[in-house]
Amino acid sequence: MAFDLTEKRYIKETGLEARISRIVEPVANDLGFALVRVKITPENGCTLQIMAEDENGRFTIVDCEALSKDLSPVLDVEDPIDREYHLEVSSPGIDRPLVRKRDYERFLGHEAKVELLDMINGRKRFRGDIAAVDDEGVTIRLPDAPGGTDPDHKLAFGTIAEAKLVMTDKLMDMARADQELHPIDDDETETVEFADADNDDISEEKN
Repeated sequence: MAFDLTEKRYIKETGLEARISRIVEPVANDLGFALVRVKITPENGCTLQIMAEDENGRFTIVDCEALSKDLSPVLDVEDPIDREYHLEVSSPGIDRPLVRKRDYERFLGHEAKVELLDMINGRKRFRGDIAAVDDEGVTIRLPDAPGGTDPDHKLAFGTIAEAKLVMTDKLMDMARADQELHPIDDDETETVEFADADNDDISEEKN
């Protein structure tokens, strides 16, 4: 199946984050990257975090620099944030956010934490293995389900506010296997780029 850059994302974003996503996504797509997440945090006064990935779920320092370079003039023109901020462009990381159907399919059998937009049957947060995925949603298997109850919970994609993988030995083994299959320089992995929105100073920091 071809890599769909614009496959629908299922993640809760504020109104401003959603607006910035609409600005960022076409720029990322033009470079062959899929947008993962946009998040605004109070770090360093105000930080705009942008996660993106290539078709293998990876994002090197070279990719970070390319996206940051193309994004900066667009953000300057659109000016979506009304104060000084830092731009942080990064890979999704190992314990990454799960935002698309293909993410859940790729990590079938791995442990994830899922938070819903609204409570369902008295519960809003679920933590367990990704047991199944279909066009409507994902099934999370709870390890601590009370005896006599169904451990499987089907969660519709449209009800998910946020989801991410849990760091486990199994996930680390998968990451190591992926590194062996697609080796790249250690200096180019898990790197974040910071750019001050009011000047062109750029620094880099390892995750």
